[in-house]
Amino acid sequence: MANSRAQRTVLMLCGDYMEDYEAMVPFQALLAYGVSVDPVYPGKKAGDICRTAIQQASPHQTYSEWRGHNFTLNATFDAIEVSKYDGLVIPGGPNCPYLPRPLILAAAGSVKGRKCTGYPSVKSVLVAAGAHWVEPETLASCTLDGNLVTGATYEGHPEYIQFFVKALGGTIKGSDKRILFLCGDYMEDYEVMVPFQSLQALGCHVDAICPKKAAGDKCITAVHDFEDASSYDALVIPGGRAPEYLALDESVIKLVKEFMEARKPVASICHGQQILSAAGVLKGRKCTAYPAVKLNVVLAGATWLEPDPIDRCFTDGNLVTGAAWPGHPEFISQLMALLGIQVLF
Repeated sequence: MANSRAQRTVLMLCGDYMEDYEAMVPFQALLAYGVSVDPVYPGKKAGDICRTAIQQASPHQTYSEWRGHNFTLNATFDAIEVSKYDGLVIPGGPNCPYLPRPLILAAAGSVKGRKCTGYPSVKSVLVAAGAHWVEPETLASCTLDGNLVTGATYEGHPEYIQFFVKALGGTIKGSDKRILFLCGDYMEDYEVMVPFQSLQALGCHVDAICPKKAAGDKCITAVHDFEDASSYDALVIPGGRAPEYLALDESVIKLVKEFMEARKPVASICHGQQILSAAGVLKGRKCTAYPAVKLNVVLAGATWLEPDPIDRCFTDGNLVTGAAWPGHPEFISQLMALLGIQVLF
């Protein structure tokens, strides 16, 4: 899969109603690691969009699904030069009948004699195509067979992405870090899941917590009890609606102050800076945020950095700030730099 060039370039084969996380998490994680990623769609060109589907388990025998985000392509399918790419990523999801994502490898005759896993419903087709089916023990199961990485669902992204990076010839260094995510109901979906799984894929220990909730409870991610901040190397604050009420919680304010006073890396995105403002830790700092939060930031004594374009992110000492989830690659990359984590090719 990998060649001798230092820069790695990956092709992502997309389609309408591909699974939301299974497109965006690998896409932005790989960009954050320094890998160039070209999403393409047959018949579409750079700048066109694909619509994603959000899928979750349901109490029935199938799963729930609703419309997700618009995913913008940055390359044209008909202009692909296969020889320039070092790897291929194929997101899952139902898609249209003409582009059945989990079955593309089977249709291409690429699984014969290979070990692979997938969502349980694709087992019969993969076996018929000659694959050695590996039963997924959980929906987070992944399998590696030479240059082929397969996974059951987005729950397995940390291992799936880690396998893929290694298959590209990458080496992850400095990842023995503990990261704490400060969560709350109605936090922005991407702003927790993409950084959360991207950091897990690097080998970091990542915990998610929420005031008044215990391990096993649910926000967007699994929730853990509050722990001593001294045991963590960094704090991540997702945006969305949650910061508005988290900023009123004294235990949250105390936690943020502990990280900032210890000069540990703090990465906050979108509306997360409402919490930083409430904690009084922005005075004299340079930062950005979602434009609606500008007044909070300025009144807290910070120098406002305009997020133009919206994916701009900035580092000021131990503080990384971003405006919105399109900036995840830079947001994660700047946090990696503060933590001393590298992906080397």
